[in-house]
Amino acid sequence: MPIKTKRMSNPKTFISYAWESDEAKEWVKNLATELRNDGIDARLDQWEVVPGDQMPHFMEKSVRENDFVLIICTPKYKSKSENRIGGVGYEGDIMTAEVLETSNHRKFIPILKSGTKETSIPSWLLGKYYVDLSNQTHFDNNYSDLTTTLLNARERAPELGTVTTKTNATVSSEKVIKTVPKDEPVKIKGIVIDEISQPRNDGTAGSALYKIPFELNRTPSSEWRELFVNAWNRPPRFTSMHRPGIASAYGNQVILDGTTIEEVEKHHKDTLKLAVEVANKQISEINLRKQQQAERERIERERHQKNIDDISKRINFD
Repeated sequence: MPIKTKRMSNPKTFISYAWESDEAKEWVKNLATELRNDGIDARLDQWEVVPGDQMPHFMEKSVRENDFVLIICTPKYKSKSENRIGGVGYEGDIMTAEVLETSNHRKFIPILKSGTKETSIPSWLLGKYYVDLSNQTHFDNNYSDLTTTLLNARERAPELGTVTTKTNATVSSEKVIKTVPKDEPVKIKGIVIDEISQPRNDGTAGSALYKIPFELNRTPSSEWRELFVNAWNRPPRFTSMHRPGIASAYGNQVILDGTTIEEVEKHHKDTLKLAVEVANKQISEINLRKQQQAERERIERERHQKNIDDISKRINFD
């Protein structure tokens, strides 16, 4: 039978949204109320901010100190986030910085309130599993998916059984694949020509654009792939023809979906290389921090054990 994970008790959950209309504010408040009724400690600016409060401090504290952040995605939210307008833009900067510092990608959950994922979800969140609450039917079907995630009550796969049979397998030397060390920097090897898609060319906006995949020298981690997409969407420098939101990464490929080979040659090649360099640098920094933290924890464990051993030797009950 499936195994239940241990529930989280009253997880603190901040809701980030755009003040675009009274209806939107009321919708968010109703969602927060329902979450609280289900044992989730939903936090909302409408309930916590009073005149005189420092809004930047409140936003930063809310993003960093809560267990989860629900991002209510609408076309207005996407526009404000990507153009870094107002509180939504400021919160977006805090959230992307938090992901880089802690690598806690699951903390930030996109909630689709209106529009589509293409028109409403900010480019730096594309590729993340989102919860669609955009109409009553979706709300009824998907709300439990949200609450079980927040409460850590999702089902896990059953434990593996004991292997009782043995198999013999040989691998031909011709089929042995040369692996690249995991710590080697990711590089773009070239364009996967056979997998370039065809443009629709039906006269509609964007119909002349198509998908172009690029092969990497190795398969990077999911963490690196997310860093790459973030770097593409918000590169430190770019041309006037830059297209945020079209990059993704799967397996040993990065993909630009919504461009042309001419644009790649003239405009996107350098930005692609830059995004890879940024992702490599950031993943190296993250891994270094993890190694340093692990070393500090090891030293602290050894110090603690030595302290116990030394004091235990001095304690005599005779």
